Amino acid sequence: MRMRLPVRGVTGACRSRLRGAAARLRPRLPRTRRGRRLAVQGLMAACVLALAPATWMHTVADARVRTTADVPAQQVAVVFGAGLWDGRPSPYLANRLRAAAELYRGGKVKVVLVTGDNSRVEYDEPDAMRTFLVAHGVPDNRIVSDFAGFDTWDSCVRARKIFGVERAVLVSQGFHIRRAIALCRAAGIDAYGVGVEAVHDATWYYGGTREVFAAGKAALDALFKPDPHFLGPREPGVEKALATAAR
Repeated sequence: MRMRLPVRGVTGACRSRLRGAAARLRPRLPRTRRGRRLAVQGLMAACVLALAPATWMHTVADARVRTTADVPAQQVAVVFGAGLWDGRPSPYLANRLRAAAELYRGGKVKVVLVTGDNSRVEYDEPDAMRTFLVAHGVPDNRIVSDFAGFDTWDSCVRARKIFGVERAVLVSQGFHIRRAIALCRAAGIDAYGVGVEAVHDATWYYGGTREVFAAGKAALDALFKPDPHFLGPREPGVEKALATAAR
């Protein structure tokens, strides 16, 4: 004859085991919540660090972004290269050059420093920029070429150290002008900027997205101030052009 355990006894044993299991699990819950909290805090810290360079850039540059009409007059305009199409300025670069020519014709600047890439014989941004400016009313002897402006930091450092520019109006598209101002100021130039309008096409979206990542490099350049790819001896081109303008 089989013996049956009382139902009440079985139920009590199960409850006891459940209570024991729950007690063993309780210490783990705080650790789980703490891990999640640390993960959230780590994510927030990473977001702050990622946004810090862009915040610095806007803080330094926002008040110095102007139009061709209200930018303070300076002796020199600096135009940054933006690519060539079949040897001629790309539409984005052409718009920068038109703005620089407008600054010259309006008496806002006396000399235009064009800075771009001439690392290959078949690719010469500064000469293409010069040709465009001359065609739009800027005298050839008021244009100075920097053939080693391989990026924004290089262009700013070379403008200051090689060409002796202390104050300038920078010309670029709106998505790039704040970085240009921040970097040129870090390089020792009292800079204002003209943000040229641009069509919101694929290039515009690419440029805007690129600036998010370029801000980090810009902050490092401003902090550590590395030498440009090519520095070289001092060049008197800007000084001579200004002397010509004073006659």
